[in-house]
Amino acid sequence: MGAEREARACAAFYGQLGIAQPVLSCLRCLRQFAGSTAKRCKDKHLEEALLLSRVLSEGLRVLGEAEARPLLRCVLAFQMEATGSSSSFQKLEQIVTQLAVGKEALLAQEVGALLAGLAPQGEVLSPGDLQSVCMFMEESSLGRQHWRQNLAPLLQRLATTLRWVLQSQPAPGGTWDYLVIKACLQLFQVLPKDVAPLVWSTAGKSETLQSLLGLLLEVAWGKAPNKDTRLLAGTALSMLVNTAPQPKHGASAMLALFQLSDRAGAGELKFGELAVEAPPVLEPDGLEKLVLTRGLLTCCRMDVLSCQLESFTHKACLLLDVVFPTVCALTKEQKDCHYYCFQACALWLQRLRESLPAVWHLTGTRILAQDTELLRQLTRLVWDNAETPVEGVSEFIHSSFRLLLEIYHLECQHFQDQERPLYQQMLQRVVSMPWQIKAKYVPLCAIVPYVGSQQVLDTYADLPQHLLSCLSTNHLCPAATEVYKALVRQQCAEWQDGQRGAESALAERWALCWLPLLSQALRSPLPILQSNAANHLLAWTLRQLPATQAPLAARFSGQDTASLRAWVSLLKAQKSVAGALPLRGEALERLSRCLGAREEGIRLAALGLLCCSPSTNRPLSGTEVRLLREFLPLNLNCDSSSFRQLLQAAVRKALVRLRDSSLAQLRGKVPRGTEPGEGAGQLAQAVGFVEWLLQLSIASLSPGSNYQRKKTALLLLAAVLETCTDTWSPERKKGQPPRTMATLLSYARQSGCWDFFSQPNLLALLSCLQDSTNEIRDLASELLVCYFPATFPEPIALALFQLAQDALHSPRVQEAEAGAVLMKTILQKSDSGTMKSLALEAEAALTLPNRGLCFAQHLLHVLQAQYAAACQDLLQAAATAPMHGPIAALRRCLLQVPEVAASMRAAELAQSWQELLTRLVTTARDITSFLLGALQSQQGPGTDERAAAPSFADMGNAIGSLIMLGKGRRQEEEEEDSVLLSEEHSLILTCCWVSVKEIGLLLGGLAELLLDPALPAGSGSLLPLPTLQTATRVFQEILLRCRHWGAVEGCSMGFTKFCAALLNHPDAELQAIPQTILEQGLETLSGPRSSSITRRAAGFPMLFLCIVSGEAPAQGRPLLTRCVQMLLALATTALPQDWDQTLDLPQVCALHVLQTLVRGAGLGGALLRHATPMVDLALRGLGSPCWAMRNAAIQLFSALTSRLLGQQRSRGEGCLAEGVSLQAFLGQHPQLGAVLLGELGAAAGPVPGGPHLRPALHAVLTLLAQLQPGTDGPGSPSACFLGPLLALAESPIYAVRAMAAKALVPVVPPPWRRGLLLRLARQLPAAPGRVRSHNAVHGRLLQMRALLASAPGTSGLSTEALRPVALQLEARGWLLTPAQRCPLVRAAFLQILALLPASFSPSFAQSIRAAIGTELGSLPPGGKLGCTKLQVPLPARKIMAVAFLAASPGVECGEPPHSRGHTPHSRLSIGRRILVFLQVGSAILHQTMAHFTCSEAARLADGERIGAVCSLLRQPNPDVQLAVLSWVIAGEGGTCKELEKALGLTLLRPLIVVPGSFP
Repeated sequence: MGAEREARACAAFYGQLGIAQPVLSCLRCLRQFAGSTAKRCKDKHLEEALLLSRVLSEGLRVLGEAEARPLLRCVLAFQMEATGSSSSFQKLEQIVTQLAVGKEALLAQEVGALLAGLAPQGEVLSPGDLQSVCMFMEESSLGRQHWRQNLAPLLQRLATTLRWVLQSQPAPGGTWDYLVIKACLQLFQVLPKDVAPLVWSTAGKSETLQSLLGLLLEVAWGKAPNKDTRLLAGTALSMLVNTAPQPKHGASAMLALFQLSDRAGAGELKFGELAVEAPPVLEPDGLEKLVLTRGLLTCCRMDVLSCQLESFTHKACLLLDVVFPTVCALTKEQKDCHYYCFQACALWLQRLRESLPAVWHLTGTRILAQDTELLRQLTRLVWDNAETPVEGVSEFIHSSFRLLLEIYHLECQHFQDQERPLYQQMLQRVVSMPWQIKAKYVPLCAIVPYVGSQQVLDTYADLPQHLLSCLSTNHLCPAATEVYKALVRQQCAEWQDGQRGAESALAERWALCWLPLLSQALRSPLPILQSNAANHLLAWTLRQLPATQAPLAARFSGQDTASLRAWVSLLKAQKSVAGALPLRGEALERLSRCLGAREEGIRLAALGLLCCSPSTNRPLSGTEVRLLREFLPLNLNCDSSSFRQLLQAAVRKALVRLRDSSLAQLRGKVPRGTEPGEGAGQLAQAVGFVEWLLQLSIASLSPGSNYQRKKTALLLLAAVLETCTDTWSPERKKGQPPRTMATLLSYARQSGCWDFFSQPNLLALLSCLQDSTNEIRDLASELLVCYFPATFPEPIALALFQLAQDALHSPRVQEAEAGAVLMKTILQKSDSGTMKSLALEAEAALTLPNRGLCFAQHLLHVLQAQYAAACQDLLQAAATAPMHGPIAALRRCLLQVPEVAASMRAAELAQSWQELLTRLVTTARDITSFLLGALQSQQGPGTDERAAAPSFADMGNAIGSLIMLGKGRRQEEEEEDSVLLSEEHSLILTCCWVSVKEIGLLLGGLAELLLDPALPAGSGSLLPLPTLQTATRVFQEILLRCRHWGAVEGCSMGFTKFCAALLNHPDAELQAIPQTILEQGLETLSGPRSSSITRRAAGFPMLFLCIVSGEAPAQGRPLLTRCVQMLLALATTALPQDWDQTLDLPQVCALHVLQTLVRGAGLGGALLRHATPMVDLALRGLGSPCWAMRNAAIQLFSALTSRLLGQQRSRGEGCLAEGVSLQAFLGQHPQLGAVLLGELGAAAGPVPGGPHLRPALHAVLTLLAQLQPGTDGPGSPSACFLGPLLALAESPIYAVRAMAAKALVPVVPPPWRRGLLLRLARQLPAAPGRVRSHNAVHGRLLQMRALLASAPGTSGLSTEALRPVALQLEARGWLLTPAQRCPLVRAAFLQILALLPASFSPSFAQSIRAAIGTELGSLPPGGKLGCTKLQVPLPARKIMAVAFLAASPGVECGEPPHSRGHTPHSRLSIGRRILVFLQVGSAILHQTMAHFTCSEAARLADGERIGAVCSLLRQPNPDVQLAVLSWVIAGEGGTCKELEKALGLTLLRPLIVVPGSFP
């Protein structure tokens, strides 16, 4: 409050002087600045103060120093309190500098006196003092001058403060230590010449600085718990190195620091002339190397990094021989600091790029030659981590790629080396990667300038198609866009190089390469593909090559839907580039057709074309306004939420154009696009359109309108009020009204328009406050609060208050929530006069001067009255006073009204607020205990609290008892037979769970609001420790005793805020509360339970999730680590010999808690450190004899898979649009690879006694199958998986063979596929007598099919490359003939042949057709075969369960081992199962043959083959007909028009030629 005191003294001093008026105005602006909370408000008031200071400056010049001193002192006081904001401090610095013109010495004197008083000699600097030190040193020239003159005392104070902070160990979330080190850093940076003698000179050596250096080392070595503080200490040490007068001195000091970290902190450090003992390292974590490396690379001088180190035998420097080995080691070791490690990697390459001349001069040779270890390490580093999922790391890897190629290019140029194999190696590796991997596109962009566009397109022939696929996937779209831009830019540069080609010629060359891609994307029926192509490619292309508009327009001249959509996108892009687009004739007609199209996308695109313009002051033409008036009334009832949002955005753009063009005309300027003499007409047109839109919106808010119309009307009304009023909204970053908006408002109102706040408009919005949907209520309330006058008329306020009172007593949740919104709106739109007229409760009326406190007391009284009624008769209260209405109103009024939050921080009201909040929390506890007790057949807050939630049956019985108590027993007999929930049952259940949910949200919000560390000291006293402990018990009670998921979820949201507020609070006693709850929860989890809490352990896991989610990520999450370790230990405990199946085991609950933690949105990165033991636990749990354990384990494994692989975004069934390669996956989780490999090895190896089921095997295979193939070599970790997966081809279980085939795909990099395919083909039996196992043959065929079908186009296998594989298959053609008894083997063989249609010899192709014709021609016409009987093909696991009996090794020609000795009846049963298998297998074979025939006909477009397909469709066999129809429905024949037409006629002929239909 020092600034306020100075302001009052200043106002009193200047009150009688001639400059009193401007001084008082300036002081008023400064006070408003200090009292504002929003940054935009602060900036606005400071701008006004700066303008006034320029006026005041002239008046102050003629006054003496004594007259100017009070004003300067006052501004400096405000500046001292603004040290937390750099922009505000700079603005105040401008103000005080302006005021002190001609009196600079006086200002310097005042600044010196102000800074000298921060802390007496030897005392500790507070965080506020440190902030002032930093800000005046950074932003004030007079501040730097003062610290230069007082350097020794400042160093002494900083050393004293840092020593005290490290000894006292303040709160982990505090910033005290960080601010001390920041001050040291800025001191070394700003005053290097003054600091240098204290470090590097024997005569000037400073003991104080030596002590400070030792303290900085302690921080860097881990004495400070905060990671950011340690990193800043490393930067400060590097900045101290920069003060060295000679580079070699600085390099020697930094080398000593690195050697000190290698010695684990033992010995003495010689830093210039300073000598300090190495700090002890209690728990070395390796982070000290990262601290030093990052600090060095961030700010160290270039000559220090590149100068020769004298202690090395060869020519060495810090950058190459010390820092780079450390960077490589960090990227492999520091898995929990990925972001900073790879930031250091990118920084190292950047510094190497900057110091290349010095490094070349030092070494005298290339540093990135082809055979150098440095180049191998760099390329391995960037490739191995290219797919790292850690947020922010990918950007550093991308930067590293670009820098590496740039450095390589510069070296080749410098040493005149024409051979540059690195480019080709990188390009080949990029091409071999699957298109789904995002990491392939950034290196591709980096390579293009060095190898040329044509070489890229020739080498990567599938690139256009892959870019198209990427554009239909949001997370790949930016990368694909950059590749397209890089290639087009390179092509333009190459085409224009050395010649001045016409723009049309460039467009023609562009069209040859890219027109099909862009045309297909813009015409696509996929909205995401069309939108991404239009937004990211089309507009950019037209800017680069405007002449491309003509070929694009020619492609979109049709009248079909796709052409219209693409045409509108083209016109919109053209308009954004050219600025204007005349709409006449055919173009206007097509646009009108688009505005009335059935598809929403076309209508929105056409609307965007009307409304958008690159210049906001370009007026709308008369045609555009007319089309908008026709369009908007017809599109208010749209169901799509996205359509409404985009409609509002487009209309807002049109309104901004109308507003800005009208303001320009009123200022006398002619906006662009305005014809001479049209200014007045356009101004009237703009005013009239806004008025029309206002009336349309208000009319659509009538009570009879549906939800869609009301929501759209409110959005349009919000756009009107936001754009065309002068309401200044500080929370908005953009869209503030222009300063001259009042001029336009005056003009419109003189015309009788724009009466936005009329009573009819007010009443229309008030009616929306009672709507049944919260979106309508909240949006209407927001418009009323933000834009309408400050207070409601008193009659309206009284009527609304009565409505709100009634609504708060409604049992309907929507009506009660409407009452809560009404209460909040009344509070915000009432003044003290209105409050006196409201029928408030007596105690609340005593606090009328403060509206927030008055309202809160009234609502609390209502809540307590409803609670008292519930204690008397819960059934009656659930119908007339259900309690959740007042709780919701309290939550909204206390947490969502800024004025209430401000009054809570007022010192004069602190006692009243504390008493109210204490009563509120106590009441919430009583209500919670009462309601949860009622659901457990217990009453009152003093009942025994059980740790487990009641079952749903128990809750039903308890509610039934309450109903009987409330209604009496007269209806008992009538209701005994009812199977439906009665109305009374629903009332009680709703009352209980909604009230409990609202209590959780209220208490969590209060803690978040009042325990914010940024608040002034004393605000937390509103919630003293006993009150917080009471709130803690409320949360525990809800989460442990409630089973209703809605209540648990709502309470969890509040409890997470509650724990975060406690854990981030500086008070250690408050920080200990969540840890205590966690320990209690773990203890409860370990003990026996008296009842079951199945259904994923009810709300119990949420207790743990909320606590660990509240931890600050920068603190290392110790609670999460302890929680996971305890849960893993508990889950791995052996199961008891005998357990009660009706009770939950602690091991099962531990698995459910772990699953909940894994699924927690905010814990993903932190939990990945524990992924390996959790996966191991889940796999072992799948083999548990306990069903509950297996159930929990599979849920945990599913959650871990999603977390490890990321959220899957599928582009279609079985076609993943993203993926991480196996190589990258194993690099991120190296220990996890051993776990998965161990399970595969155990399943694939020989097992005594024959094959056994491995419950975890299918889960492992499923995980591997979701990965993508990498580009690693034979010695990579992923190569170890190949052998076990190939061995699983012989598994007797079909599902294992099928999934093992899918899992093989990511294990085999594309360059290996040809060799493996050839190997598998040679292992197929060459003759019927050489079949050892049908399962093995079938498994190898599945593996070949998976390798051939995976990611077509990325394997790089041409027809010629596959020719040897085809020859091996030709030699084994008997597998397709009836000599092969298993129809599934024949089907699998044919599926492989279908994937190699062009690689076979003509004779073999003819034999395939003959075999198919023979098989399909001999089919009986019956309808009882195969899959037709079952409607669809049997699932694979059911089919192969039969196949196991019929075709397993050792039993395929006889009886299963377990059936020997059975009766003939058992053998007959097995025979029937074999018959079923043969029927189903034959159906699958016939369908496969039909598919093959259709595909060949579509590929060759041969009349004979087309006729064969049509004859198949006419066959009486339903299996074949089903196969042909499914092939047609899948759209695989769309490329062959002849086949499509023939099939259509074949299908229509039975419908036309019906016997007896013609005479």
